[in-house]
Amino acid sequence: MEKALDKCGRWRNITVGFRVSEEESELLNDKVSISGLTKQDYILRRLLGWEVKVYGNPKVYKALKDQMGKILEELKRIEAGQLMDDDLIELIRIVAEVLGDMKEESEWR
Repeated sequence: MEKALDKCGRWRNITVGFRVSEEESELLNDKVSISGLTKQDYILRRLLGWEVKVYGNPKVYKALKDQMGKILEELKRIEAGQLMDDDLIELIRIVAEVLGDMKEESEWR
């Protein structure tokens, strides 16, 4: 197994894996893309209880734009008479939280 040195000088040579459902995978990928972090860094931060701070950059803005597109498509589906599902509510909550944090950060500067 190949060793990988992290930015704190630790060797990361242990692999941890787990299974998730398709829905859980999609939600995880959405959260990771909006965070601007790598999946590994996002999962480690969440598991260890460290803060996941989102900083605006082109990658994050593109992810937010993509997520807003998903939300728009889901809202059109709902308008057509279908029910709102919990995944959509969670996605809207995440996007709103990130946008709110980014707004506070820009006002702070």
